[in-house]
Amino acid sequence: MTKLGEYLHKRSINRAAVSRNTGIRTTRLYQLANNANSNIKADELYLIAKAIAADPCELLQVVCGHLDGEINHLTT
Repeated sequence: MTKLGEYLHKRSINRAAVSRNTGIRTTRLYQLANNANSNIKADELYLIAKAIAADPCELLQVVCGHLDGEINHLTT
């Protein structure tokens, strides 16, 4: 399960409802929630956040927060 998948699961989010509200197919949501090799697009993240009444910045931190250490690595 991906960070997005964990977040949706923790909040008991219905993926079918997210799909209806965003236009993102349920198969794509399943992929984003379960396949660590899938890459979420900014527009998908934004639409998902709005559909679940979450702050898009908060969701970005959840999904991409593990990259914080990469910035330090690149600047040194």
